[in-house]
Amino acid sequence: MVEKRTRLTAAQRRAVIERAATEVFAERGYHGAGMDEIAARSGISVPVLYDHFPSKQHLHRHLLEAHFADLRAIWRDRLVADQPVADAFDAWFGYVETHPYAWRILFRETTGDPALAELHQEVAQASRAALLPLFARQLPPELAGDEHAVEMAWEVVRAALQGLALWWSGQPDVPRERVVAMAMNLLWIGFERLQGGELWR
Repeated sequence: MVEKRTRLTAAQRRAVIERAATEVFAERGYHGAGMDEIAARSGISVPVLYDHFPSKQHLHRHLLEAHFADLRAIWRDRLVADQPVADAFDAWFGYVETHPYAWRILFRETTGDPALAELHQEVAQASRAALLPLFARQLPPELAGDEHAVEMAWEVVRAALQGLALWWSGQPDVPRERVVAMAMNLLWIGFERLQGGELWR
């Protein structure tokens, strides 16, 4: 007796496509990724793929927005709930660890294509704009109301975390807890002093 395959819902099918596309874009780069390979890895035909995503650029943008949203949710769910910052750092590095393909398309994509770079920057800036009001809550009042101060503070954290994650990708034997501890020691101890009203003059 032949088993009847369960038909996926449209949402389930899109999730399969997104996982496959993230892998292909990360492995091949934007220009090397083909819709035919994405369709094959998704177990569908190319026309069905285009039913879900009308173009490769549309699919790529969707993936960028989705993964940036996942990272924002990590900060939102922990900082808004006033959970320890170490938990947020651990969850952020946990995402990097468990989503290596997503990490590559978010932060390691280098194509030399001005149009694609503009698209990536546009999505990244929209994500940052959504995150900054939340991050401002971690700063003392005299800085939280200063737009440039909030942006600079976030850039320090963002650059440090991404740089540390890039280093970690080449050192897979280093456990995540050590990476989180280093981030806390170098970043958040300074923020705690800042929150206590201590400023360098």
